[in-house]
Amino acid sequence: MSTALKSVKALAPLLDRVLVQRVKAEAKTAGGIFLPESAVKDLNEAKVLAVGPGALDKEGKRIPCSVTPGDKVLIPQYGGSPIKVGEEEYSLFRDHELLAKIKE
Repeated sequence: MSTALKSVKALAPLLDRVLVQRVKAEAKTAGGIFLPESAVKDLNEAKVLAVGPGALDKEGKRIPCSVTPGDKVLIPQYGGSPIKVGEEEYSLFRDHELLAKIKE
């Protein structure tokens, strides 16, 4: 197991924060043609890697996050807190900032 992977697994989001990794767009078409890097756009789709325990309401009760690790979600094009571990890029979002949960 690489050091970078161990570091990401050691990250535990706090409160209602969600650690995601953006899904990379295919650099190859269905016909097998490789696209230049400039033509490949970032998708607004991400995989949830870790989830915090949830925010607290006014009475101090825990409000659980709406997603779980392994879920695929739509994220805003801008926002979140970028995190770079080695060569990999991740983002931290608050649960309410996620746009949608993708059902498969």
